[in-house]
Amino acid sequence: MPGTTALLDKASLFADLTEIGLAGWTETLGIILDERLAEGRHGHLEQWRQVIDALPEADRQDVDPAHIRELLLQLVPWRKGPFTIYDITIDAEWRSDLKWGRLAKAITPLDDRNVLDVGCGNGYYALRMLDAGAAHVIGIDPSLLFVCQFLAIRKLTRVRSAHVLPLRLEDLPAGSQVFDSTFSMGVLYHRRNPAEHLQQLRDTLRQGGELILETLILPGGGTDILEPDGRYARMRNVWNLPTTGTLLRWLKDAGFVDTTVVDETATSTEEQRTTDWMPFESLTEALDPDEPALTIEGLPAPVRAIVTARAP
Repeated sequence: MPGTTALLDKASLFADLTEIGLAGWTETLGIILDERLAEGRHGHLEQWRQVIDALPEADRQDVDPAHIRELLLQLVPWRKGPFTIYDITIDAEWRSDLKWGRLAKAITPLDDRNVLDVGCGNGYYALRMLDAGAAHVIGIDPSLLFVCQFLAIRKLTRVRSAHVLPLRLEDLPAGSQVFDSTFSMGVLYHRRNPAEHLQQLRDTLRQGGELILETLILPGGGTDILEPDGRYARMRNVWNLPTTGTLLRWLKDAGFVDTTVVDETATSTEEQRTTDWMPFESLTEALDPDEPALTIEGLPAPVRAIVTARAP
């Protein structure tokens, strides 16, 4: 039986890093990835690896879609999607295609760009980025389940030049200012120190590179910041919801220029909901049943903004 480190195609990853200009990362990342994917690191990792092993390779003709669906359901919860493979629709909690539709025409075209996707989840957006013409996409997310979901999709589709690695932004080796576009979606409000996160994002971009930032905000003008005491919409570790004015100031303080708010959208229960692929509580349970403009904690219901900015 192969070891769990075989989950990742490190040869392909290292070749792509070299093309991006990050050959110096390979030794350090090799050590970190071996440690993160070591047996016993997570109680379910071996089970998830067996699911991936049992999936057919891409382009097989003698496949049983019902069996594939059964295998993929062993990787719940699927947070981002939808994916459609062999006529199977993975109807994830989030209709992530709606968010992609809101941002795709507002960002610099991704043709031939090298992209970093921070907090990428299961790689749904990484695949959309490849479809939009990106040369390489490196996604990072600390959740081993999300990494395994991406590896399952990768095996079924034989996608290339996209990788999802079990890393946090602070795990990346020094000297990463090579990316043409860096995405950070759904991460900032989970960081105790948003200024530090924005500076770390700045340090991934080449001169003139673009940041695409999506985060929860506090609706309205001014410079207020909501700092939830306890949970927000039943989520733990939500530390700050700035107004867009405050968010733009934070970006300027981090050294970004040409900051633009390209979208503000209240999250709806059509966009985030319980499904067979995410059978647990979702947005409906996080909202006040008598006043859906409020969370269950009595705070403003989730509104998300998408902001673009450029590294000078």
